[in-house]
Amino acid sequence: MRLFQNSGLYPSYLARLNTLAPNTLDFEGRRRVFMEDRFGALHFLQPILDGDPDAFFTNGDDQVLQRRWATENGIRAGVTLEDILLAQIEHHRTEVFYNLDPMRYPSAFCRKLPGSVRKKICWRAAPSGQVDLTAYDVVLGNFPSILEAWRSKGCQTALFFPAVDPVMDEFGHGDRPIDVLFAGGYSRHHSTRATILERVASLSGAMQVMFCLDASRLTQIAEGPLGRFLPLRKHRRPSAIAQIAKPPIFGRQLYELIGQSKIVLNGAIDMAGRDRGNMRCFEAMGCGALLLSDAGNYPEGMDEGETMLAYDNGEHCLDQIREALADWGKAKKIADNGRRRIGDLYSKERQWVLFKAILAGL
Repeated sequence: MRLFQNSGLYPSYLARLNTLAPNTLDFEGRRRVFMEDRFGALHFLQPILDGDPDAFFTNGDDQVLQRRWATENGIRAGVTLEDILLAQIEHHRTEVFYNLDPMRYPSAFCRKLPGSVRKKICWRAAPSGQVDLTAYDVVLGNFPSILEAWRSKGCQTALFFPAVDPVMDEFGHGDRPIDVLFAGGYSRHHSTRATILERVASLSGAMQVMFCLDASRLTQIAEGPLGRFLPLRKHRRPSAIAQIAKPPIFGRQLYELIGQSKIVLNGAIDMAGRDRGNMRCFEAMGCGALLLSDAGNYPEGMDEGETMLAYDNGEHCLDQIREALADWGKAKKIADNGRRRIGDLYSKERQWVLFKAILAGL
């Protein structure tokens, strides 16, 4: 099977990648640095991580990476990123195209794929407006309610999951000086999460609480020295959060901080009803921290009180944190159980077996 996997970058991650991978690197050098940093690795299939010669990976929205490939392969300057991606797929003689960035490359892109491509698969686990994915043979995701929405739009769907990155075994085997870690986005529009974060931030005087937040450009301006003179009040974070907020973290840097944390706080953003199990759940448990997340319907292996903890509201969240830290020996056993359980159920080997089974059923 000639597998091609395409992914994409968060704008806030790009600065880190550009620091790690200077513009002087060739395509393979920049891609290698990216892969070694592990950003998004829970979604990368086993042949990609293993360096299988029949498997090809790229980030189709990485201007530097893609234009390096175009230059190295004699493609004229000025072509679009879409044209470069199509050229890569043709050059690779791809049979199975697996796209993690279907919002950028929806059905219209699929219809341009070369004839070698036999199966077109994408991952989409978030609401997507009116985007058309019906040209894909199957849409994968781990939230049943969102998959149902895709089915209602005429797409074939299948339940699929992130997998624990084998590199996570390197982290979380020493001291954990951080009591509570939250890493992710903050927005007042996600009112439930915002309320929880503000309540937990209030604990920072009594314990080690770390928030690594992806702030919008307007938030950065609003909280800067000139912000108080501009009409940007709604973009400022509550003072309890702003005082402890640090820049966002990704990849190995995220693994390292999770490995230094006792509790990793998580909260859904009201996009999938009661369905739960976003990436942070797998990352937290995979690096051996105690996952504390909002109550809901979690996938197999994420069991409240056995492999993780859940909270119903802000006060309950604070109670769970205090109780876990007061009896860390008991809480650590739950975290250890979670790491073992998730490592078994969501290994890269099992993810690849499931992917091939889905492919065989198309």
